[in-house]
Amino acid sequence: MFLLLSAGVTPALSFTDEQAPEALARELVQAMSDEEALAQVFMFGWRELEAGPSALIQAWIARRHIGGVKVFGWNTVDAERLARTIGGFQRESIRQSPQKIPLFVATDQEGGLVRHVKDLTSDTPGAMAIGASGFPEDAYRSGFYIGRELALLGINMNFAPTVDLYTNHKSLLISSRSFGDNPAKSGVLGAAFAKGQLAAGIVPTAKHFPGHGDTALDSHGVLPRISADFDTLWERELAPYRMLAKEGIPAIMSGHIAFPNTPAQMTPASLSPYFLTEILRKKIGFRGLVVTDDLSMNGATANSGALWITAKEALLAGNDLIMMSITPALDATIWVNLLDAMHKESAFRARVFDAAERIVSAKLKYLRGEKAVPAIPDLDKVRRDIPDKEGARFFQDLAVRSVTFAINKDAVFPLSQQKAGRVLLAGQSLDFFKIGKLAYNNAPGWWYTAGNVGDLKSRAASVDTIIFYLQTEEGINVLRAIRPLGKRVIVVSVLSPAYLEAVPWVDGAVAVYSNSYESLVAGFSAALGKTPANGEMPFTLNP
Repeated sequence: MFLLLSAGVTPALSFTDEQAPEALARELVQAMSDEEALAQVFMFGWRELEAGPSALIQAWIARRHIGGVKVFGWNTVDAERLARTIGGFQRESIRQSPQKIPLFVATDQEGGLVRHVKDLTSDTPGAMAIGASGFPEDAYRSGFYIGRELALLGINMNFAPTVDLYTNHKSLLISSRSFGDNPAKSGVLGAAFAKGQLAAGIVPTAKHFPGHGDTALDSHGVLPRISADFDTLWERELAPYRMLAKEGIPAIMSGHIAFPNTPAQMTPASLSPYFLTEILRKKIGFRGLVVTDDLSMNGATANSGALWITAKEALLAGNDLIMMSITPALDATIWVNLLDAMHKESAFRARVFDAAERIVSAKLKYLRGEKAVPAIPDLDKVRRDIPDKEGARFFQDLAVRSVTFAINKDAVFPLSQQKAGRVLLAGQSLDFFKIGKLAYNNAPGWWYTAGNVGDLKSRAASVDTIIFYLQTEEGINVLRAIRPLGKRVIVVSVLSPAYLEAVPWVDGAVAVYSNSYESLVAGFSAALGKTPANGEMPFTLNP
């Protein structure tokens, strides 16, 4: 059945129109009001587990037509509930938006240490394990299987891969989230992970530009300073981004870090036209989306004094999507003042429309077609296909492939039960105790703390070998306390093996890069000699 249009009536433009993304995006955005264009640059989190019709985030979607929502860990206790909530968001966005534009639905599902969507999803070895294995295929398949689970939940954008170099080994924020300290290798593995995400229909986002790995500080609480000059950054931290831009990465996240020995001086890179426009856009040639890290973080807002000022500076610097973990009131100052600035400042208005066009163009490119994530999740598939069964087998293999003998004095590995003698397990993980008891003839375990070292010493006096779980600074102090006992000490290093730099005297150390059950199984299996430890240290240990 065909509908005849009256003379002079122009059909409304729609997201589903069959045009090339760039051309259609231009037409869609040109038809937008200032309010509609501004709304596209916002991506908000929400605090509820299941945001119903009365939730504030729903008002931003239905009445303002915001560009996206961000899924945080507090939203993900129940995967089925999350999928239902996302489907409700998308249904409302498409129904209420004049152009029928869906939302970007983003999260942080890096694998390993950072896995915001938990519940049913796979607990994976993570980026540093991929760096230890060294195979681009491992990066690709990690991105693909992580992405396939996200797609079933209706999440279409992932803030991963993390291509920060592990330059400062005291960095708790980056740690095992990094592929390692080699710029070229990080670029290759990051590009492979991104391609795996794209194959699953997910928009990958490399982070944290221009690099967060050379500081021990956390930009959630303060503005970190990195002293490297631009030439150093160009050859080191920026090298992965240069590679990813050439490979066509769709999005990059800007980081809240200051580089005082560059022209940006103490301006956070996320708010710096020098870094985002001069370097990323012009010198590197990146053409995709630039997304801010959470603008609610102190590293972004400390110098401006007001969130709306920070948001304006972020847009003017070259960010396209403004991401915040909070949901502001509909008429909060961030909306009122930015809209007022659009009305009064032609340059700012043009920047907002430019950002909106880039956002809509990316949505047209990645949220349509056969590979696109369905806007409304199928709850039966969520129940049936998460965790990904094929992915589970791969991630176990990756855990085994990545195991590294970081210290192996006098060829202590393989360490059989006979060679180990009487074993004491000292740890801070129930899985560690469970697997260790199976590996070493029901060896006793002791949950250590800084306050019970005396008890640990007493228990260790009658054993031959102490197998020690090391994940934190506290573990280093306990290890130092038991050193005088003269026992054989074997460390199972979990997450970053950088803590081994403080205890080079231990007899052996097997490095795994996640605290998941599968990674610990792989570590004990390698220690016993049942599987090889072919992983290579992904960064240089400094004893």
